[in-house]
Amino acid sequence: MPILRSQPDIYPEGLFEGDGTEDDHDGRWWALYTMSRREKDLMRRLRQMEISYYGPLIPFKNRSPQGRVRTSHVPLFPGYVFLQGDEDDRCQALTTKCISRVLPVEDGRALFADLAQVWRMIASDTPLSPEARLQAGMRVRIRNGSLAGVEGVVIQRRGQDRLLVSIDFLQQGASVSLDDFCVERID
Repeated sequence: MPILRSQPDIYPEGLFEGDGTEDDHDGRWWALYTMSRREKDLMRRLRQMEISYYGPLIPFKNRSPQGRVRTSHVPLFPGYVFLQGDEDDRCQALTTKCISRVLPVEDGRALFADLAQVWRMIASDTPLSPEARLQAGMRVRIRNGSLAGVEGVVIQRRGQDRLLVSIDFLQQGASVSLDDFCVERID
């Protein structure tokens, strides 16, 4: 089966402009839990319906049996696509038959801020690692470079310091190596 071109994981392009209030964009946030392996299908359908969404995709490299390196784009949070819209948008999304359940987001501003940071990390082309659970640690902010202003928690993986940016609503996140960045502690 051929690997398809990468598709947009965000609609509209300027979704993360502003501060995430409902005044900036119409509607509230919903976490759409998809049927198995239907995240990209759902995003294609939402785009056709012109419904705002974000489903972070990251590159994943693997080797074919012939030894060629192939890059595919996989969901950072498997099974989840985030929709921003009103009740009509939510109902219209349910007609796609890609959704298992809909989880309303109580604190839309916090989710917006978390997703905006993840979007920024992916856009910087810095290699990311999905992180399944949150861990306690020191909160820091990156002071310079392409990720200046991104906040998260320092964790250690395989003897390497990493910055974990989490989506508290899902209790999942993504981490980036801190080797190339200067950080400051947040109290």
